[in-house]
Amino acid sequence: MVFTNWARNQTATPAEVRTPSSVEEVVRAVQDAARDGRRVRMVGTGHSFTGVALTDGLMLRPEGLTGIRDLGEDTVTVLAGTPLHVLNEELDRRGLALANMGDITAQTIAGAIQTGTHGTGRDTGGLADQVTALELVLADGSVATAVPGQDLFDAARVGLGALGVLTAVTLRVEPAFLLHNERRTMPLSTILDSLDAMTSASEHLDFFWLPHTDTCLVKRNNRHPGPASPPSAFKHWLDNVFLENTVFGAACALGGRFPGMVPRINAVSAMALGESASVDTSYKIFTSVRDVRFLEMEYAVPRERLGQALRETRDLIDRTGWMITFPVEVRVTPPSTAWLSTAYGRDSAYIACHIYRPTPNPAYFEGVEEIMTRLDGRPHWGKLHTRDASYLSKVYPRWEDFLSLRNRLDPGRVFTNDYLATVLGP
Repeated sequence: MVFTNWARNQTATPAEVRTPSSVEEVVRAVQDAARDGRRVRMVGTGHSFTGVALTDGLMLRPEGLTGIRDLGEDTVTVLAGTPLHVLNEELDRRGLALANMGDITAQTIAGAIQTGTHGTGRDTGGLADQVTALELVLADGSVATAVPGQDLFDAARVGLGALGVLTAVTLRVEPAFLLHNERRTMPLSTILDSLDAMTSASEHLDFFWLPHTDTCLVKRNNRHPGPASPPSAFKHWLDNVFLENTVFGAACALGGRFPGMVPRINAVSAMALGESASVDTSYKIFTSVRDVRFLEMEYAVPRERLGQALRETRDLIDRTGWMITFPVEVRVTPPSTAWLSTAYGRDSAYIACHIYRPTPNPAYFEGVEEIMTRLDGRPHWGKLHTRDASYLSKVYPRWEDFLSLRNRLDPGRVFTNDYLATVLGP
């Protein structure tokens, strides 16, 4: 079997593939791998752009570990292979919801947590910050439960699969709520002069800058008492399927074939963006359809350096003449307590750069990465970057604590792979 990720830029041929359907089967797989000198990794649904999930040893597939195990008054325990879209629907059916989430729901809950998946939030952080307990199988085959107050809890919430195989996750939930979504265009120059006011005014702010223009699409999501006023089925299809995927995909393909047209394509796209508003179930507002395949790099910088990072990225594109069709996305989160969260210990801003998959531009990512690292940026663990342990150790205050715990729990490196050997060290 050859495993290929969603973006089709990472592949692996494991020696063996298993699909465990119980914790006991995961324990057996880890014990077998350790006995045979093989490395073992549990993959998700392939939505990482890096090789974080790859292995040439024993690959565990997530499909057998799905569903809700237990539902408390304000928590839910879900098996690690459950896709986020399934969890959203199951929680909504029970009148519950997660407080915040990212915009992609194809990932498994374990894969999303382990790589530090986040959304945007003034007050609420990413998925790892909503975790209240983790169940994982360690390298010696024992089953551990990590809870607040333990080092393992703060290390394993964004653990990259380096400390053990997650089998279940307990998350904090709350009564289902509505979000008021407002979409409008604003000049990037105006946004740069009002970043503090914008990020403090909305519970969830997300904006997209169209390179070669001064236009941004700004999305503000705030809680709303109701009643719901969702977009019509046609309006939803028009905005989220036809315009943001079908038409956008055609524009990317045209720009890939005729790069000189990209500035004009983006200018037309900017003029086509319109204002809209709706009130709907929270997860339906948080999430988006993403059918156009792309490559992505994302860095978290200290929130106070967001303006500088954006200005330098804009100037870099203008100076080099690169033709960039995909918008640059900006989000924010509060500090996290997970040791390897990109938001650990600081208010953070995220700058995500994308490239149409058929027309990669490594120089673009390299140029932006130079800016972000100069500003003490931390790369998203599941998105493209070139940083190694020597750099990462300088931007994560609890780095040595994580490595020490890893050495104690997995001295034989049952859970390593080439990516982890680069970012964490051998």
